Amino acid sequence: MKRALGVCYYPEHWPEDRWAIDAAQMVETGLTWVRIGEFAWSRLEPSEGDFQLDWLARAIDVLGAAGLQVILGTPTATPPHWVLEKHPDMLAVDAEGRARGFGSRRHYCFSHEGFYQESRRITRILAERFGKNPYVVAWQTDNEYGCHETTVSYSNAARTAFQDWCAQRYQSTDALNRAWGNIFWSMEYDRFDQIGLPNLTVTEPNPAHVLAFRRFSSDQVVRFNRGQTEILRQHTNAPLIHNYMGRVTDFDHYDVGADLDIASWDSYPIGFLSDRLEGTPEHKAHYLRQGDPDMQAFHHDLYRTVGKNRWWVMEQQPGPVNWAPYNPAPLPGMARLWAWEAFAHGAEAVLYFRWRQAPFAQEQMHAGLLRPDAESAPALTEVRQVATELATMPEVGTTKARVALIFDYVSCWAWEAQPQGADFDMFRLAFETYRAARRLGLSLDIIAPHAYLRGYDLVLAPGLLETPETLQNFKGMALIGPRTGSKTAELCIPLPMGPNIKDLNCTVSRVESIPPTTRIALENGGTFLHWFEELDGTADITLRTKDGKPAIMHTDGLHYIAGWPEADTYVEILEGLATTAGIPTQRLPDGLRVRDSETHRFWFNYNPSEITYQGKTLKAADLLIEDLA
Repeated sequence: MKRALGVCYYPEHWPEDRWAIDAAQMVETGLTWVRIGEFAWSRLEPSEGDFQLDWLARAIDVLGAAGLQVILGTPTATPPHWVLEKHPDMLAVDAEGRARGFGSRRHYCFSHEGFYQESRRITRILAERFGKNPYVVAWQTDNEYGCHETTVSYSNAARTAFQDWCAQRYQSTDALNRAWGNIFWSMEYDRFDQIGLPNLTVTEPNPAHVLAFRRFSSDQVVRFNRGQTEILRQHTNAPLIHNYMGRVTDFDHYDVGADLDIASWDSYPIGFLSDRLEGTPEHKAHYLRQGDPDMQAFHHDLYRTVGKNRWWVMEQQPGPVNWAPYNPAPLPGMARLWAWEAFAHGAEAVLYFRWRQAPFAQEQMHAGLLRPDAESAPALTEVRQVATELATMPEVGTTKARVALIFDYVSCWAWEAQPQGADFDMFRLAFETYRAARRLGLSLDIIAPHAYLRGYDLVLAPGLLETPETLQNFKGMALIGPRTGSKTAELCIPLPMGPNIKDLNCTVSRVESIPPTTRIALENGGTFLHWFEELDGTADITLRTKDGKPAIMHTDGLHYIAGWPEADTYVEILEGLATTAGIPTQRLPDGLRVRDSETHRFWFNYNPSEITYQGKTLKAADLLIEDLA
């Protein structure tokens, strides 16, 4: 598929005589895709059964006739007030027992059967009307599942559905009690309807109960999404997409993605730097107007896997956003750089959010490609430049990397349920592993725990709840841990104790979490932080702590790491493993990143100043593309 640009557009926000003007300007800019409809339920059905679809049909005709391909969204992220009046108990409930009210968006509980049927009904109405429309070339289900912490709900509907889920999973309360260890503190149940939700307990709830509830909550998202995809597939052959978010791990994206054709995500590098990423004040100041040099790339590689090698950016930041604690403008060049970085990682399309900045409501301070007065915003020129470059450059196919990073959503929930330390976060550990590899100039594939490992020379498996079976027979180089294989699927300590890797005679005998002010010194001058495990066994010791304890143990290519390396230490460890595996590395200057595609090598300068490396000079917020032929 030819790489392309697009934009998100809201025809219901503007006079109808403006639509053709906007469509013509989009085409003149070089855009070919336009997403519409995902928030328009109140205009599509102002009251129950009063369907007003003609305006949407006219908008699709105007956009399509201008030469644009339409992505039509199901509007279920914003049910109108009459739906709430019909189903007053449909709201999600937070962990403190408070209902999440009407007045913004995502005001529904995934477990509410009434709203689930309403979502299927409006999906069917749209699919019947527009499923064969030649201008509707793709469909988006809902919008940003999990955004605003809306996956996990403690409603009555969720409690009833969870009880049924437990009955299906465990079959008997005896089996559930054994799996969860409910003999502890006399937590045993006689009937499934006795099981409550793991909130508002006197002290921490049973972590196995919490993990089961998180699995259930994820399954509810999968069920909700499938309820729409089943209907859409009856009426259209167009690809089905969902737009995921950055650092949202509340549900298993692999499971949701199994029912879709393409994964997409909403990329806001500057907003995420401020709002969703750890970092020193110096780091955040340096990348204030560019975003972290690895955050966007991490999600590109993650969602490429979720989408089974088909993925898009459905929303790309064009300017200041409205929702982060601070919202600076991007440096000139970043709107172009971000798009090209997505294409370098295999994106089929990049859509900017949004076409025109709204002068009203919650997102009126969120920039678009046009200002509120319809004049050009700064990013528009950069979008035109990218469109011109795409038209003159051959396709850049993706290629399989030599390094793989295993990322697991269940492990995220497990360590949230029982972190054993305020700093242990699965996403953060995986991200810092990815960052260390990127600092060495390595391209990575992010893969699911069940993925085949054949063809990879180095596999990184940080912090996995269970050791994947695929690692047990892996013959290449692998770095496993910390914490991998330390618990069962029900979040209990396994016997024998982890990591339980065949042929690797290594056992975690004790763990400790350490505060940010403390470090575990290593014999090579490096350090561990946050977490340390004491290891027993006869496996060879690759690295020791300064006081002689094993820090890394290995048998052949399988290495187990006992701690969370500090950033520079992580780079040194991965550099040694990559060299042993025959993978070339290069220590890149801060802010410079490289990505290899099938045909080209892309250099990205995330720095606010010019940089020279190996004879290449890149201006601030600029990129360089080399032909590998």
